[in-house]
Amino acid sequence: MALSLILPTFDERDNVVPLLERCAVALAGVEHEVIVVDDASPDGTATVARAYAARDPVVRVIVREPPRGLTASNARGVAEARHDVIAWMDADGSMAPELLPRLLAPLERGEADVVIGSRFLPGGGIKGHDPDAPGLGWLGIARRLRGTEDSLLAVALSSFGNWLLRRLLSQDVTDWTSGFVAVRAEVAHAIPLEGDYGEYFLAFVYRALRAGYRVREVPYVIEPRRFGVSKTGENVREYARRGVQYVAAALRVRRAARPLRCPARVRSTPFRGATARDAGERAA
Repeated sequence: MALSLILPTFDERDNVVPLLERCAVALAGVEHEVIVVDDASPDGTATVARAYAARDPVVRVIVREPPRGLTASNARGVAEARHDVIAWMDADGSMAPELLPRLLAPLERGEADVVIGSRFLPGGGIKGHDPDAPGLGWLGIARRLRGTEDSLLAVALSSFGNWLLRRLLSQDVTDWTSGFVAVRAEVAHAIPLEGDYGEYFLAFVYRALRAGYRVREVPYVIEPRRFGVSKTGENVREYARRGVQYVAAALRVRRAARPLRCPARVRSTPFRGATARDAGERAA
């Protein structure tokens, strides 16, 4: 099994090289390529990424022309991918590449077609969560977020949004806005990425479930970004607008989804939730 890892970037100059260095270590035992898809970042992200790629042949850098967009960047990466498994993740350092082998394991064992990193399974955590001190609750989260580029408001709205999306779409998936995923290439090509920003992800996962692909989750703790500015929003109004868009997207895909015909090369079975081996027992 070989991996194509997509890193969509926009103004991540200070984050992209440290992330590429971590990817190289985390994937040292895996045949892989890394595709940096940059949205013509004005801060010079592509320049520093290309300098790194010049000394690491597994890294490719693609610069897209406007219009910009996370969905289009990931879709371009999927189109450029050369290997039989495709993964994508945020390039701000919030998603640890050290967890990629855990996402790949169910695919390698033939137990899944799509594997999602979930913040809401036991063992996972939202930004500011300390798995070694879970009893601190929201006060502890607020303290850990202090001095970072993330806010308690963003974390709280993300948690509430996923609670609502589970009730609109399916309780079997815990993290509908994860964006940290590994999929068989056949699945990525069978289900086009469509929608704005994070909406594309919930649409992709829901259509995969409806098509009968095997979806699994593994827990992970998302970290606050160290440098740069969040692309999700900067104030209450922007976060509220994003939340409304997610709900509207969920209602839209639920109405419009039709079973897709699965490629014969992909074994597909009805989704039955994450296995205890992959994700730990779900909370009662």
